[in-house]
Amino acid sequence: MRKLSIFDKLINEVDQALRTVHTLAPTTERPNPSQGLSIEIELSEEERKLSSRLMRINHAGEVSAQGLYRGQALTAKREDIREQMERSAMEENDHLNWCETRLGELDGHKSYFGPVWYMGSFTIGAVAGLVGDKWSLGFVKETEDQVVRHLDEHINKISKNDEPSLAILKQMKIDEAHHADIAVEAGAAKLPVPVRKFLMPLMSKIMTKTASII
Repeated sequence: MRKLSIFDKLINEVDQALRTVHTLAPTTERPNPSQGLSIEIELSEEERKLSSRLMRINHAGEVSAQGLYRGQALTAKREDIREQMERSAMEENDHLNWCETRLGELDGHKSYFGPVWYMGSFTIGAVAGLVGDKWSLGFVKETEDQVVRHLDEHINKISKNDEPSLAILKQMKIDEAHHADIAVEAGAAKLPVPVRKFLMPLMSKIMTKTASII
């Protein structure tokens, strides 16, 4: 098998970015958690709008997660870390497609800032990988912890009548917690306090507020 050059790898990442932002990205073997649940449940206009807004935020978050993992995989030093990042990226693609499918069922739309979320996160992930695998894994751990907290908030906010959305969010929460755990097992370092307590929450807040509107 021919060894890929850095140019080959960059071309592959451009392809992955386009798939993530503009079409349905390749997924794992797992079925959609909402499969078999009725999408005909009558939601009030207020409930539908809330579900649509929350699923758009989560879709934007998954676009960012995809960029983060792809960037980290590109610059990871250890092959096992690279493979772990790529598998996690595939599972994030599951989330991405589940959210997009549900948005369509709710007559909602994706955030128009998808390319910005992807490229910003890809850059952060690539830089983290260059700094070192333990710091890259630390970034994964902190990111996933934040995502789990956001998902808890959304699960509590969303209407209990919206069973398909709830099923998706609950499975996403399980997966994100798992990604955090395997990052720790692989040797994640604890990030500096300013990064954990200020920079990352600020970035998350900007994305969440923007994606909730557009």
